[in-house]
Amino acid sequence: IILFVAFLSVLTLSSGFVPFPAQDFCVASQAAAAGFPVSCKDPLLVTADDFFAGGLHIAGNTTNPFRASITALNLALMPGLNTLGLTIARLDLAAGGFVPPHTHPRATEILSVIDGSLEVGFISSSPGNRLFKKILHEGDSFVVPVGLVHYQRNAAAGNTVAFVAVNNPNPGIIAIPSTLFGATPDLAADYLSGALQLDVKIVEELLAKF
Repeated sequence: IILFVAFLSVLTLSSGFVPFPAQDFCVASQAAAAGFPVSCKDPLLVTADDFFAGGLHIAGNTTNPFRASITALNLALMPGLNTLGLTIARLDLAAGGFVPPHTHPRATEILSVIDGSLEVGFISSSPGNRLFKKILHEGDSFVVPVGLVHYQRNAAAGNTVAFVAVNNPNPGIIAIPSTLFGATPDLAADYLSGALQLDVKIVEELLAKF
């Protein structure tokens, strides 16, 4: 579903990482924050506010099919993030909320729960396809290796809040359901039926949904 891709894409709104910078920082100008590749802000015009952002204490809107919300810092909110190679976000999950299986092909992810309980897990590559999962409570953290399929879901009766960080400002998002059933053009229904061992009518229904 398009909503899911947009939901996760907020993690990709920062700029690239410079491993050996030629200066202390490269604060994004207003044009860079809007997505235009321009030079850094004049260092003499940089202030402490360029390295500051508030608002992650505010709960996100979870009135959607996933009962989930991701609020991410980006260059518009914190221009000092430019070239530093990281992104942080707040994850809100209402009761029954979840993030469908997905991968970040270019980033490791770490989650820390600050309220509620969160089930988080990832699946190793074959052979084995082992599931590694934990129930996290307040103060607990869990790391997801780069590129592996992972998911999160609320394990509490009420709301759960976690902070999520990735070590690449453009981690990439491969959402498993929408990748398989929402490709453009569609993958052939008979192929998906055989590959997933599903009745072709079920596959056609899934293709129609995505």
